[in-house]
Amino acid sequence: MPTVIRTALTADAPALAALHARARATYYPEGLPDAGVDGTAMWRGAVERRDGHVLCAVREGRIVGIASFRTPDDEAADTVALFQFHVDPDHWRAGVGAALHAACVEEWRADGIRTASLDVHRENGRAQAFYARHGWQPAEPGAGAGTHLRMRLSVTAGE
Repeated sequence: MPTVIRTALTADAPALAALHARARATYYPEGLPDAGVDGTAMWRGAVERRDGHVLCAVREGRIVGIASFRTPDDEAADTVALFQFHVDPDHWRAGVGAALHAACVEEWRADGIRTASLDVHRENGRAQAFYARHGWQPAEPGAGAGTHLRMRLSVTAGE
């Protein structure tokens, strides 16, 4: 079953929000800390940002993965932050994350990005292992008062 990677559309926001909630629930067993946030509005805003990009992975017409990234205001133009990266738990270990990650890196290289960063929840060992397999290295502590680990990727590596 092929995975198609495409730019997310505003109409995808409800599906993006639902996938985001399902994926995050796997590492927040006591419940999501941002309960009450309008996920559809949040994802609509991410998709419509002029300075950001949201990619989605689609299988059999269903969104099964999402990645949201942009250059933060306080960073160099050749740096990107991966703010969200989620795969539907029903599609873990099926190549969706690898395909989505490869599409992100391809776009970053085409855009002249040299370094990517992300913050991953410290309790999410599965995600940390995924990122490590794809060349990400631990860096300084991330956002969230010790709840997150910052990781960096040299985008130009492998060229």
